[in-house]
Amino acid sequence: MQLRTSHIEDGPRLRELWKLAFGDDDAYIDHFFTRYYAPERMLVLEEDGQVQAMTAWFDMPLVFANGTRIAAAYLYAVATHPDCRGRGLAGQLLAFADDWLKEQGFDCVTTVPARPDLHVFFCRNGFVEAFALTQRQYSPNAAGMPAVLRAVGAEEYALLREGMLTGTDHVSYSRSALDYQRGVCQMSGGGLYRIGERGCACVELAGDEVFVKELLVPETERETAQVAIAQRYPAKRYWVRGPYTGQGEKWEFAMIKWLVAQSGQELRKDAYLGLAFD
Repeated sequence: MQLRTSHIEDGPRLRELWKLAFGDDDAYIDHFFTRYYAPERMLVLEEDGQVQAMTAWFDMPLVFANGTRIAAAYLYAVATHPDCRGRGLAGQLLAFADDWLKEQGFDCVTTVPARPDLHVFFCRNGFVEAFALTQRQYSPNAAGMPAVLRAVGAEEYALLREGMLTGTDHVSYSRSALDYQRGVCQMSGGGLYRIGERGCACVELAGDEVFVKELLVPETERETAQVAIAQRYPAKRYWVRGPYTGQGEKWEFAMIKWLVAQSGQELRKDAYLGLAFD
C-alpha cells in the first residue's frame, strides 16, 4: 500500500473512481481534469499497483470576522472504489491528507460530505460541524423591479464576495477555485454574476429548476436580486442558498478538522463556507 500525490498516468483510474463514486457525466469529470487538476492537487491511496481511493484539495483560506486569515484546504471528491469499501481505506487516505497538508503549511481542512449520512463518517475521522447555511425555495415577485445583473469572471466575483462577507467568519475562495466553479455553472447554462452595486450570485440550471448556489446581497436588495435572476432564467422552481442568519431552516453543510492548535481563534456558529462545487 502506498499513499502519495497522484501522477499524470493515474488519470484514467481517477476518472473511473470519480464516475463510480459520484455518477457524474463525462463532461463534468472532464471539466475538473482539464480546468483544475494537477498531480499535486490530488492525493491517492494505491494498493497492489492500483489506485483505490482519492481526494482532491483546493487552497481555500479561513477568514475570521476580525480579518485574521488561516491557511485551510478544502477536501473535494473523496472517493473509494466500491469493491474496496468497508476496509478503512478512506480513513487512511484522510489521515495521510492531514499529514501531507500540514507539511504544506495548512492549519485546518474543511469538507462538505456528499450525503447526509457521511457526516458521521467524517466525524469519526476527526471532523466537526462548523459551517451552516440556509436553502429555500422562492417565487420571484414578477411585478418587482429587477436589480442589474451582469456576468463576471472569477477575479471580480472574488472581490464582490469578500466585500459582502467582511466582518464574518467565512471561507475565502482563490481565483482558481472560482474559475472552476464558473466553469461548472457555465456547463449548465448559468454563471457567476454581479447583482446591483455590491452583490453577487452563483447560478446553476437543472432541467426546469434554477439553483442559486450562493446569493450574497444586502437584505434590502434580496427581492430585486431574485427577480433579476428569474427574468434571466425563466423556470418552474427556484432554490437559493445563503448564510444562515438564525432564521429559517439551518443546514449543517460543511465540517472542519484542525491540524494545529487554534491559537485562541474559534469559529462563530454562523460561519459560512458556501460553494462546494456540488
